[in-house]
Amino acid sequence: MNPIIEAMVSQLGPVLAMFGAALAAGVAGCGSAKGIGIANEAAAGIMTEDPKKFGLALILVALPGTQGIYGLLTAFFAIQKAGLLGGAPVAVSVWQGLGIFAACMPIALAGYISAIFQGKSSAATILMISKRPEEIGKAVILPAMVETYAVLALLMSIILLNSVKVG
Repeated sequence: MNPIIEAMVSQLGPVLAMFGAALAAGVAGCGSAKGIGIANEAAAGIMTEDPKKFGLALILVALPGTQGIYGLLTAFFAIQKAGLLGGAPVAVSVWQGLGIFAACMPIALAGYISAIFQGKSSAATILMISKRPEEIGKAVILPAMVETYAVLALLMSIILLNSVKVG
């Protein structure tokens, strides 16, 4: 085999792992940014009428941000699995790199989608607390139900990452 191609193939596994990690953090983070933006629009609207509702709205605005954290956590696990965080270098084959890449997809996809829908749910409950601030407990529970699916995706990504044998 050509030495240049052989060198490229030897690096393909770690590159696939990095690409999966980048998508886990980036795509879930984009969803969180969009979800927080949606909730921010509603929060800004109610605070123009009553600035004292900032504290209540802030809780609901922050909820869609957790998916980005889950994506970043998965990305750290992925690059650690591939031996890219320091320590002893690990040989990662193309198939192992592809396995790490695939393991990052649940949180990348579910994180993106659930963050947007959680932002919409948070926006609706922000409007609810504008009229009934005493209902903050119920207002937090409704968007938190969307969070369940991001947590399940995080769990699946971690389980899949642990199933990839490297080294």
